[in-house]
Amino acid sequence: MESPKPVSGLPATPGTQAGEQKLHFLDYWRIIRIRKLIILAVFLLVVITVTAVTFSLTQRYSSTLKMSVLKDVYNLDTVRQSGSDNDMIFFNTQISLLKSRVILEEVIKRQKLNDLYAKREHVPEITIEDAYDILNYSVEASPDRNTSLVTVTVYDRDKAVAADIANLIALVYKEYRKSGRTDKEGSGLATLKEKLVQQQREVEIQKTNVSDLQIKLKVPLNAAGGISSFESVVAGQISRLDAERTITKASFERLNTIYKKLTNTPAADLPSRLATLNPGTELTTLNGQFNQAEVRRTSLSDLGTEHPQVTIVVGVLAKLKEQINREIKGILGGYQDKLGSDLAVIQEFDKEIEKLRTQQSEELISYQPFIAAQRELANKERMRDVMQMQIVQEEVGIKMGTETSVQVIERAIPGRKPVKPNKVANIAMGCIFGLLLGVGLAFFIEYLDTSVKTIDDVEHALGTSVLGVIPQNVAALFKEGPDSPHAEAYRVLRTNILFSRKDPGARTMTVVSGGAGEGKSTTIFNLATVFAQNGARVLIVDSDLRRPSLHKILGVSNAIGLTNYLLKQNRLEEVVQTTPLPGLDFLPSGKLPSSSLGILNSAAMREFIQDIRNRYDFVFFDSPPIMGVSDASILVAEVDMAILVVQYRKYPQQMTLRAKQMVEKIGGKDRLLGVVLNNINISQDSYYYYYSGYYYDYYSKSSDSKEEAEKGSKAKDSSGKASVELKKKY
Repeated sequence: MESPKPVSGLPATPGTQAGEQKLHFLDYWRIIRIRKLIILAVFLLVVITVTAVTFSLTQRYSSTLKMSVLKDVYNLDTVRQSGSDNDMIFFNTQISLLKSRVILEEVIKRQKLNDLYAKREHVPEITIEDAYDILNYSVEASPDRNTSLVTVTVYDRDKAVAADIANLIALVYKEYRKSGRTDKEGSGLATLKEKLVQQQREVEIQKTNVSDLQIKLKVPLNAAGGISSFESVVAGQISRLDAERTITKASFERLNTIYKKLTNTPAADLPSRLATLNPGTELTTLNGQFNQAEVRRTSLSDLGTEHPQVTIVVGVLAKLKEQINREIKGILGGYQDKLGSDLAVIQEFDKEIEKLRTQQSEELISYQPFIAAQRELANKERMRDVMQMQIVQEEVGIKMGTETSVQVIERAIPGRKPVKPNKVANIAMGCIFGLLLGVGLAFFIEYLDTSVKTIDDVEHALGTSVLGVIPQNVAALFKEGPDSPHAEAYRVLRTNILFSRKDPGARTMTVVSGGAGEGKSTTIFNLATVFAQNGARVLIVDSDLRRPSLHKILGVSNAIGLTNYLLKQNRLEEVVQTTPLPGLDFLPSGKLPSSSLGILNSAAMREFIQDIRNRYDFVFFDSPPIMGVSDASILVAEVDMAILVVQYRKYPQQMTLRAKQMVEKIGGKDRLLGVVLNNINISQDSYYYYYSGYYYDYYSKSSDSKEEAEKGSKAKDSSGKASVELKKKY
């Protein structure tokens, strides 16, 4: 017996998170591969439809015209505004105007397009409104970036008609701009001149009012007489006093700073500091004499303090020191007197200025009516001057004309080849849209599909581990031999079962599923085969009494079997049969009488299970779907172990979850070992290649060489398959 191996599909450790993330990205490619037929069908349907529609559309030619579109130069302000943010609004307005009814209906009338369209559509008549809808759909207008050019493109099935319409649109638009300007010039200039006469009259009236107020209020004016030159005598006096006060205050601040520094200067340094600030004074002379006497006393220091010369020098120093102190006191007193005098002057200035400002305020209040009248006069005169300038600009604009506002730069000429429909672009867009629609539909169908698709689905939805992944189209392994490429998947399943069982003495097992056709019988038969190939004594019991199928795999009769033994009709030795595989025995189901539907839920069945548990290493019981028949529930309750088979992409996850809950409710959580994910298409779903595809490649290559070496060594029947002969065990 092989040593247990780790169970495939167990929850990953933190160290495998990167691998899981990679698999999540690969899931997208997996869905595309699985749903590739849907994607291909939608892709071909869209591409074929787009191609058919494209080739069925009427071919259309295009003619393009370029023209320069500028603002009408009414005045110099219009020229100055060129290049401002208003230009974009202007261009958008003109483009809308080019496609408006005013322009296009005039083009339809001149070109008689309604008759042309009626002839093309084979109808008696088309109205101007209907013709406008057709033409508006065929005309495109757009500005060229960073230029004053506008491009007009016209599409039509007749190349000559397209060129004529484009040129006529430019002509009608130019005439419309010119007629609109003429109307504006006539009405606008007359209105301006009327306003100018009225404004001049108001200016004269206001001048008279200003003169009367000036005489009445006795307002002093200079020679200019304007409001900006108005200045009272009091204002001049305030200005002069304020200037003198500023000078005096600056002198006071400077002198006060010096005085504060002197008061904080040590007494020993004060004489030299004052002498520096006041050179040429008596203090400078006294400081010099004192320094000389000090030098003299230093030179006589060897004679002693009682020496006559030393005594004379000491007396001189004392006298000079006294004189210096008197001089310092006098200088500091002078500073104090000066500061007091300046402060008094500053206070006097403040009083005088405050008095003059009060007087000035009273004067300004009395002059206020004159000031307001003079300001009103200036406003009216400014408005009059603006009107005069506007009239001059309008007259200049009239002379300049409108010829330069709209100019055709490139006339429209007939196109050389059709431009619509663009077959290459349409088919390319159809391919892209078809691919996107197909992929989107594939993912939508995948989203609606709630069946089990991946190992993660099993582990997240059912909360249990996956014991094995079984490929698609697996046959009976005993016919293929131990080197079958499918056998390794069942070996992994066997190892994981041995690893997962809680009790090493557990020997009996059943395989259940939620619905029919999920591969229970094939799974349990091949699993028993793998156990037998490993050297164990194995019995496989076909306990699906409703629809037995294991006898069909072996190609034997189902006449007698389990039911005959349980009903005491035959002994165990008469119903158990051997198979060509050593160690593997088979017990068919036998015929089920209609009166014995509950035969599995009997004491005889429990005794049978106990008996064969002692005879064999492992016993496997096939069973019907657990959701439809009670037999499966009875088997789960009697055996030691159970595994749940889930077919890939068949039944909804809720059905599988219900089946798992029923197994756990009947036999407990420890009885359910895990899930087998069955019928995986390895070639289509690369997600499962890691679990089973490797063994296909490995064993298919090795089996090729073995088949050549052993060719002819095995007996073949007439059909080319190994013959199977079952004999009774006892």
